[in-house]
Amino acid sequence: MPECVAETLPILFRDENLIAVHKPSGLLVHRSSLDRHETRFALQILRDQIGQPVFPVHRLDKGTSGVLLFALNREVVRSLNSQFESGEVAKTYLAVVRGHPPESGEIDHPLARMADEHAGISASVHEQPAQPARTRYRRLATVELPYQVDRYPSSRYALLELAPETGRWHQLRRHLKHISHPIIGDATHGKGRHNRLFQELFGCQRLLLAATELRLRHPLSGQTLCLRAGLATDFAALVEALGWRGDLPEAGFA
Repeated sequence: MPECVAETLPILFRDENLIAVHKPSGLLVHRSSLDRHETRFALQILRDQIGQPVFPVHRLDKGTSGVLLFALNREVVRSLNSQFESGEVAKTYLAVVRGHPPESGEIDHPLARMADEHAGISASVHEQPAQPARTRYRRLATVELPYQVDRYPSSRYALLELAPETGRWHQLRRHLKHISHPIIGDATHGKGRHNRLFQELFGCQRLLLAATELRLRHPLSGQTLCLRAGLATDFAALVEALGWRGDLPEAGFA
């Protein structure tokens, strides 16, 4: 019988207090009531990979790939949580969306909380008022494909750089739906017909959202850390197919 090789995650940064990895699309950070059947989690894989406990300090959706940061002790968790909660951490994402949004803009739209018992968020949160949520965006590239999906003979798509200023659940996905430019591959907040077109044309089976950069203050040294991840292979191949490689920011490819 061949020996079973343990799954590992690419390490982007590591010191005695922090470790950042490149999370693939389709992997949960930790257990969630929204995906009860899942048995693979980034937290568990990384813990087994480095042989010590790890503590997530933020989250990425299951479908989102990119920079995921963990603390290596509880004291660091508290310091990093404070930075995330106060909005000190700068986050950058890339996304492929339906339509051609303006060249730049800000989405200022409050979002209701969502329940997740494994994250300690109960269903009663729906009785609370929506929380402020803001996202800045910049359009990097556009394309028009000669396929009719809606009522028009062709279909438009765009590559966006996104900078959420708050950290609400599914914020980017919900905000882009709010402005009628949903992310391609989003089964919950997107449009099935456009998702299916990308599956048929490009074999795309994922959410086209990637966390490409985290910029924060090191909890001990105070120095600025810039953690970057290139696009995952499947996302990069799609960007190449659409002719957008030259439109990516510097950190767009590994």
